[in-house]
Amino acid sequence: MRERIWAPLLLPLLLPPPLWGGPPDSPRRELELEPGPLQPFDLLYASGAAAYYSGDYRQAVRDLEAALRSHRRLREIRTRCARHCAARHPLTPLGEGPGAELPLFRSLLGRARCYRSCETQRLGGPASRHRVSEDVRSDFQRRVPYNYLQRAYIKLNQLEKAVEAAHTFFVANPEHMEMQQNIENYRATAGVEALQLVDREAKPHLESYNAGVKHYEADDFELAIRHFEQALREYFVEDIECRTLCEGPQRFEEYEYLGYKAGLYEAIADHYMQVLVCQHECVRELATRPGRLSPIENFLPLHYDYLQFAYYRVGEHVKALECAKAYLLCHPDDEDVLDNVDYYESLLDDSIDPASVEAREDLTMFVKRHKLESELIKSAAEGLGFSYTEPNYWIRYGGRQDENRVPSGVNVEGAEVHGLSMGKKLSPKIDRDLREGGPLLYENITFVYNSEQLNGTQRVLLDNVLSEEQCRELHSVASGIMLVGDGYRGKTSPHTPNEKFEGATVLKALKSGYEGRVPLKSARLFYDISEKARRIVESYFMLNSTLYFSYTHMVCRTALSGQQDRRNDLSHPIHADNCLLDPEANECWKEPPAYTFRDYSALLYMNDDFEGGEFIFTEMDAKTVTASIKPKCGRMISFSSGGENPHGVKAVTKGKRCAVALWFTLDPLYRELERIQADEVIAILDQEQQGKHELNINPKDEL
Repeated sequence: MRERIWAPLLLPLLLPPPLWGGPPDSPRRELELEPGPLQPFDLLYASGAAAYYSGDYRQAVRDLEAALRSHRRLREIRTRCARHCAARHPLTPLGEGPGAELPLFRSLLGRARCYRSCETQRLGGPASRHRVSEDVRSDFQRRVPYNYLQRAYIKLNQLEKAVEAAHTFFVANPEHMEMQQNIENYRATAGVEALQLVDREAKPHLESYNAGVKHYEADDFELAIRHFEQALREYFVEDIECRTLCEGPQRFEEYEYLGYKAGLYEAIADHYMQVLVCQHECVRELATRPGRLSPIENFLPLHYDYLQFAYYRVGEHVKALECAKAYLLCHPDDEDVLDNVDYYESLLDDSIDPASVEAREDLTMFVKRHKLESELIKSAAEGLGFSYTEPNYWIRYGGRQDENRVPSGVNVEGAEVHGLSMGKKLSPKIDRDLREGGPLLYENITFVYNSEQLNGTQRVLLDNVLSEEQCRELHSVASGIMLVGDGYRGKTSPHTPNEKFEGATVLKALKSGYEGRVPLKSARLFYDISEKARRIVESYFMLNSTLYFSYTHMVCRTALSGQQDRRNDLSHPIHADNCLLDPEANECWKEPPAYTFRDYSALLYMNDDFEGGEFIFTEMDAKTVTASIKPKCGRMISFSSGGENPHGVKAVTKGKRCAVALWFTLDPLYRELERIQADEVIAILDQEQQGKHELNINPKDEL
């Protein structure tokens, strides 16, 4: 029955505590408490950004640093409250018969009351003060406050702190090549060596893991083992914390029928479905670069891969075998490690039965719980109508970075070489035929460069797509309808704090024209030229299916006065349009939050009376520029939207740069809603225009 679906979702919460990572309250570095109630980090962040833009850099540093402390403290308080209340109110196991679920409800409600009371007490006020928008949450995940901080510290001539902030931001944003240049410039100026670079947000398990890799590569296997084992303990503590933060008080705001038993069950089921999915995906969060949803590599199995060989090298063959078998729990088809297992078993004493040596218990329990959660989510999702696709959590594209990954030692001459393959990632593949060179459809359009001349794939540069008069008319429309932050969830500087961003959609332009705020003819021009661009792209790339609009946006970027000194950042950082660019892995992860449905992109430029602002293509390293294009009136660059075409925009250092940005999809399910509405507006206008013509017909002309 639907109302009983929630019951299995609670099963993982009723399981005994995990055996890894030490006790739940393992000692951790406490943040220094500040007097009074905890200040909301979003308000401090907003105040710091405002102080930065007003030129008060000392106040900006104070508020931004306070925002970061508040954010960390809030997470710590929530974790400790959740652990405390879970210990005080353990969930009662489900019983049998009528009312068997009531004790469980009682413990759930007791835990929720405890959590709310604990939060209120430790925060010094209601927890509702600390609810923040998705945009602010995203900024902290992407470490954007550190971008402001590094600039503010430079203004205050505190170079070492600027390096620290810049490095912390760069770790989460390695595609930001100007930040890397900043770091090099700062280090050269301040004399800061590479070993002194500090990631202020580094997680302990990642630091221990990286230290283990360094000792491993130096053939210091004793120290490598020590650090890898420490990393595993810290990883599992982080896992407990992540899973704890997924829990929270039960919320019923969306259910108006609490008196109806099935409604109550459904509310609980929906809540715990979300909790369970959140907990299930902690494995991805702990192996993911900050601010990204795609794993660089899920490094948990790699711990055991490194350890199996390190233990072999120090002569502990049983532990080597345990770790190799643990690794195979995640990668059961790895032929090299399967060979290693056979080899380690041959080295055991005769008194040890190889079958008695099992995979490490910590990972065995971890994987068992993970599989159970996966099964529960899939079965519950079907009953609740919840859409869920199991990600590939154990993604792997490489392995240990040593050359001699082989169990080969003294007195084993001629032993077969075992180890992980160093499979190199191939360049992204496009799942359709690649063609170009089709007709341009319109007169006066000038072909400039094709893909080969632009050093890439599926690229074309055209001129004279717009006339000078049309560029001026579009500029006039832009001046009349653009809003700061439009298209960027209201963010005035979504990509760089040194420029102002303004935008307008095609539907907004038509509505403004219909209301008389701009000439209707000019507003319609925006619609018409975007359709012209769509037809050109569809024809030139010789697509055998219809190309639909995914998003249509007129955007201007204006250099802010007083913010251009020593500027090294980009107007728009290097990215791909339908996948998450990962320069370190030479990969582009085609999964949300990327717009995975986008297939082609185009930019139609409106002016050239500005400085900087060149459009650039790069290799997937986000550093090597393969082509640079100077915008001008009527010029259009178009390209396929995947990882084969990383691109960005150089800093606009003077004036205003305006363009029409267009994204297209081959999937009609992802057609732009505003475009469909704009089509309806155009149809109404055409009908009105046709009616006017009919009214002006001379009856004598009909005879």
